[in-house]
Amino acid sequence: MLPVAVGSALAIAEAAKVVRNAGRAKRPPEHPPTVTERVSVLLPARNEAHRITPTVLSLLAQTGVADLEILVLDDDSSDGTGDLVLRLADGDPRLRVLKGRPLAEGWKGKPHACMQLAEAATGSVLVFVDADVEFAPHAMAASVAQLREARLGLLSPFPRQVMGSPVERIYQPLVNWTLMATMSPDIDPETGLPPTVVANGQFLVFDADAYRTAGGHAAVKQAVLDDGGLLFAVLGSGGKAAAVDGTGVAACRMYSGAGELVDGYTKWLCEWVNSPRKVMEISGAVVLLQVLPALAALRGSRVGLAGYLGVVAARITLARRFGEPPLPYSFTHPVAAVMSCGLIVESRRRQKRNLRTWKGRAV
Repeated sequence: MLPVAVGSALAIAEAAKVVRNAGRAKRPPEHPPTVTERVSVLLPARNEAHRITPTVLSLLAQTGVADLEILVLDDDSSDGTGDLVLRLADGDPRLRVLKGRPLAEGWKGKPHACMQLAEAATGSVLVFVDADVEFAPHAMAASVAQLREARLGLLSPFPRQVMGSPVERIYQPLVNWTLMATMSPDIDPETGLPPTVVANGQFLVFDADAYRTAGGHAAVKQAVLDDGGLLFAVLGSGGKAAAVDGTGVAACRMYSGAGELVDGYTKWLCEWVNSPRKVMEISGAVVLLQVLPALAALRGSRVGLAGYLGVVAARITLARRFGEPPLPYSFTHPVAAVMSCGLIVESRRRQKRNLRTWKGRAV
């Protein structure tokens, strides 16, 4: 059957690209030199008391940064987030908690909080982090060293994705799959790294001048996907950017359980897939590359089995490379691909009906 043969061939080609890119993905150095310039770590926090403790403690435990500034913006929390952070700091002069201003008209919540943090920051490097990321002690020094060595405006280390529930273990590996599938085959001769079209807002490391030249968060004040917007703002202003394997320096449980995963992805997928045409293109690719080979394999097709097992082998390779659970969840890749289509459709439905919310605010 021609569609099965075509789908299997394309699936194997994508799997080979993913494996190849995973093998050449760069990591921040394990033993970085001491960073002497001032580094500002900027953490927006709204009702994060239930999960911010490991993040703050890991930031306070950073080594190899001689002049570290940690700013936490309490964005109108109602759960005592700011007070908790101050207790964790225990008087450490490197950390300050800022009280966020009311959300300004025309701004989304996270860009507005990050803009206030950037205004208060004094470092020549600005590191924006999320409240659910835990950092290795050398994370800031290593990431700044890589930023400077490659002469980048923006470095985006992708944290290791921590997964608990079965639905997370099925779906979350698509984060690294997408990164590897979109990574450029070329190496920028100026940076020594592949250019990127994706960034991860969990951990963004900016040269402060490049950030401001790009317009800062004011350039993305209406963006739900502020990380991608910032990436293209840096590139559009003449800066360089790269995404790297950050599994050795940071870890994040992005969403906990099915409900939070659905709410999290439907918050922004409609911004990424922003037209019916794109929905049809992605759905068609999922059916051709993932569904048809798997269904044909179940019916005894060797061609379909080859396409399906090629994808499974690539998922296992990525799982081992990025510290994810390889088995049995690698065999569910077609399920994860179909889930993506469902989440995209639901995200667009919520967008049309103004049902998207996050942390108590309308998106």
